[in-house]
Amino acid sequence: MTSLRRDLAALLLFLSASPLLHSHLFTHAASASPPVTRPRIIFMTAVDSDNDYEDDYLDTHSSPPEVLSSVRTTRLQRGPTQLCQYDPCLENQDPCAILKAKTGCLCPGTSGPDVLPHAPRIRLMLPISEGNDRGKVEVQWCAPSSVVSRYRVVIQGNEGDAQEFQAASRRGLVRSLEAGTKVCVEAVNNAGHSIPSDYSCKRYDPPETSDHKLLAGVIGGGVSLLLLLIIAAVILWKFKLCQKAKRDSADGLGNPSYSTEGTL
Repeated sequence: MTSLRRDLAALLLFLSASPLLHSHLFTHAASASPPVTRPRIIFMTAVDSDNDYEDDYLDTHSSPPEVLSSVRTTRLQRGPTQLCQYDPCLENQDPCAILKAKTGCLCPGTSGPDVLPHAPRIRLMLPISEGNDRGKVEVQWCAPSSVVSRYRVVIQGNEGDAQEFQAASRRGLVRSLEAGTKVCVEAVNNAGHSIPSDYSCKRYDPPETSDHKLLAGVIGGGVSLLLLLIIAAVILWKFKLCQKAKRDSADGLGNPSYSTEGTL
């Protein structure tokens, strides 16, 4: 029993005195032990602050703002914009700029006063048959999409004696014209006058009057009557020829001395 105690004491002394064996046993024990799991740290303060911010935002804004939708809603509320009730062929009417200022309508695009104006358009050329201006011709036109200070009506052959009219005018009287005479309307502003075109120039073609129609009817009736008389004369002449031929035939059969074989 005493020897067993000695052996145990010697063994313990040996173990405590051997550092290499001690480090080996410690390393084995460390590797054999289960891995240490660190506890998960949850920051409750950060989560709560985010939730509070989100709740506040939802309370203040029912839905996220959309810039495009707000702009679209504003346009729909204003409604479609209409063109101004402006007729370029009518005279003595308010300019389109005044109508736009009153109603907010849209005017057609126009060139400025320092830009060469576009050519106006001729509508009609009508002869005057009554009143003090009888024999003259009324020229009607439509305004161009330009700023115009006045209009000029130019007659072929009398270019140097052109007649001028105000910017609000859409018609003007000129002297008597012969059929086929070329007439042009020019728009004038600070930049000069418009260039003649196919629709700003037109040849005068006078309409047929009632006197002309009556004369044509009389001539047509006379020609028709003459034809009827000629046809009647031809028919009567043929009828007389037939009657004469019948009389000659009857006279030959009534004579007893007449024979087709010769004279008795």
